[in-house]
Amino acid sequence: MTEPKEPIGSSPGAAAPGPASGAAQGGPPAIVTVGLTRRFGTFTAVDGLDLTVPAGSIFGLLGPNGAGKSTTIKMLTTLLPPTGGTARVAGFDVVGEPAQVRRRIGYVPQLVSADGSLTAYENLMVMAKIYGVPRAERRDRVLQVLEFMGLSDVAHTLVSRFSGGMVRRLEIAQSMLHRPAVLFLDEPTVGLDPVARRSVWEHIQRLRSDYGTTILVTTHYMDEADQLCDRVAIMHRGRVVTVGTPAELKAAVGPDATLDDVFAHFTGSSIAEGGSYRDAVRARRVARRLG
Repeated sequence: MTEPKEPIGSSPGAAAPGPASGAAQGGPPAIVTVGLTRRFGTFTAVDGLDLTVPAGSIFGLLGPNGAGKSTTIKMLTTLLPPTGGTARVAGFDVVGEPAQVRRRIGYVPQLVSADGSLTAYENLMVMAKIYGVPRAERRDRVLQVLEFMGLSDVAHTLVSRFSGGMVRRLEIAQSMLHRPAVLFLDEPTVGLDPVARRSVWEHIQRLRSDYGTTILVTTHYMDEADQLCDRVAIMHRGRVVTVGTPAELKAAVGPDATLDDVFAHFTGSSIAEGGSYRDAVRARRVARRLG
């Protein structure tokens, strides 16, 4: 297997380390949780989560709305402190070493995070400053991620004029600026049409294949998880109820099973039935903002 390419815009004295090459070298896992728990009063959102994500993999975290996926991501990205258990991301403890974790991760949330009143280039320059990219490197780094995500031709176009797929690619570009070892994507294709979904996923796959980036993604599209994830874990009521490759999980349910069947088997529900009024409103708001 070939070694991952040099991280985008790599140079000595950069603000953060480049993506891990553990996928090619059989290195330590990118994410390890042991008994990870989060309670809100008497409600347990994540209950004793044990999870291992191999370095350099695309790992899908699936489950009905309210299963604990987003809460898990918030803990792994240091946005929410755990109530119990431990988690290490890129080799660092999320509670004891949060700054080290943040330097090594990228995060694209469900809701639109790009500023529509700025151009793509301006959005990226703002994020480069926030991420601490050295001033002398910012312009080159921004131009390189624009090219990588196929946005060079619209670099100076207002983001408010972008299609939904272009907005998502810009947000992924923002998350790449500091060369994260681990990238968290919370439903990155929600509200996108099939063509835009395919384009976003092609660029996500390139991140892994070209730069060795570990990617943890949540999605409600079982076809995406089946085709693109190396391994998936299904959460239900705050716990992981099964984990494996898509092929392994389908074989465990039946010879002709789909990943939708696996989902229904382990959660007792279907994707189409899941979600509350609040979930529906949020999904439609995201879809509307993405155009």
